[in-house]
Amino acid sequence: MNILFVNPPFKAEYGKFSREARSAMITNSGVIYYPLWLLYAAGVCKKENFKVYFLDAPAKRMKHEDAFLWIKEKNVNFDLIVVDTSTPSIYNDAKFGGDLKDIYKNAFVILVGTHPTALPEETLGLDMRVDGIACGEFDYIIRDLAKALDKKQDLSEVRGLVYRKDNKTLKNKPMEPIMNLDEIPFASKLIKEFLDPKDYFFAASLYPEVQIFTGRGCPARCYFCVYPQTMHGHKYRVRSAKNVVEEFEYIVNEMPEVKEIVIEDDTFTIDKNRTQEICKLLIEKKINKKIKWLCNARVNLDYETMKLMKKAGCKLIIPGIESGTQEILNNIKKGTTLNQIEEYVKNAKKAKLLIHACYMVGNKGETKETMQNTLNFAIKLNTDTAQFYTLHPYPGTEAYNWAVENGYLDNKNYENWIKKDGTHNCVIDLDNISSKELVEFCDYARKKYYLRPRYIFRKICQSLTSWDELVRNVKGFLNIAPKLFKKQEGIEK
Repeated sequence: MNILFVNPPFKAEYGKFSREARSAMITNSGVIYYPLWLLYAAGVCKKENFKVYFLDAPAKRMKHEDAFLWIKEKNVNFDLIVVDTSTPSIYNDAKFGGDLKDIYKNAFVILVGTHPTALPEETLGLDMRVDGIACGEFDYIIRDLAKALDKKQDLSEVRGLVYRKDNKTLKNKPMEPIMNLDEIPFASKLIKEFLDPKDYFFAASLYPEVQIFTGRGCPARCYFCVYPQTMHGHKYRVRSAKNVVEEFEYIVNEMPEVKEIVIEDDTFTIDKNRTQEICKLLIEKKINKKIKWLCNARVNLDYETMKLMKKAGCKLIIPGIESGTQEILNNIKKGTTLNQIEEYVKNAKKAKLLIHACYMVGNKGETKETMQNTLNFAIKLNTDTAQFYTLHPYPGTEAYNWAVENGYLDNKNYENWIKKDGTHNCVIDLDNISSKELVEFCDYARKKYYLRPRYIFRKICQSLTSWDELVRNVKGFLNIAPKLFKKQEGIEK
């Protein structure tokens, strides 16, 4: 059984398309995420002794002809082809899968990701050459499909599979979430085997970095967040502290070029006891002296845990602050308060942890006044870095349903989720604020935040503390400069 896992090419002429980011796009900052979910599924299949091939075309800026050439040069008759997808690229991805089917007629071509999970029948109908869709967390769906195909068994028992049979679309029972995540191979081992860390970039971290997950799912109910609402659910399932630290050790010993580990869990710090256990093991094994790390951290994180994280090698935490108006936080089911956020930032600074804060406008209840509140709040908090984006409502989320039901979103063409050059496009028009005004506010907020004399002076002082910080800040400035000094084109319709 030969299995090809492919993150297909898309808009390579404009840059590296980051398909597995929470908002898939070509970023102005050059950020590109590892195709982690595809990697984990490949690892599971490799563990079952299937022959695995892996291509991340966007990381190499491959065009379609380059990707097809790479695949053909393997001189392999593939039995199963797994194609990653995203909402903005879904038409491209379905066609790419169909084109592969034309070449490998005996292969089963399956699409995976948040978009086909949310809209399986619609997605399967985009290209009649595609054989199936994996709905949800797809590691074991692909494994079980490969086993069934290998043994020529009926596919009706493969949970999580939507597929064609006798000109009909059949939908099997859902796949249960994976509970024992220690069974899943390390992403870093697959990265070392198939990818080059220098092809990836994360603006908040040192370069090069490696991204991993230590858990799946998120108990928070934020109405816009796509992965918990489509693929992984709201139950936070975790790898053991021992297993996580073993992967840190592997990265340190086997990937010496890597300078930082990015923990990509929706919120790594939900379980205080587990977070502290991981930190204590990192300190005990002296891994904290060998590599730095960062993570997403919800604003209910306490000061004592922050201190321990800092000691364990954590350099930076990323909270989704979103808004400076409590009513909007309530509307989007964030489950946080402004007072809680202020205390969190105060404690993080006290613990000497850097913060990359995320802000979002265009949500339910947004006005021009609340947007200004958000900017004022961001300046007051004065975190190390900040990002300002418009709401990006994806199929399968409450935000998407809200936007469609209220006529704020034209969902007839998924290509609208990004501009022609692959960068972020605003797809919502509120009753009182246009998409153009939302984009213009984000441009304005970015300039007001980063061009403050106080902020510039602080970053200069920070850069003088170490060579790594100097490099990080210079890279960050060069990446964000086009947004600060060049007027953005706004929206495309």
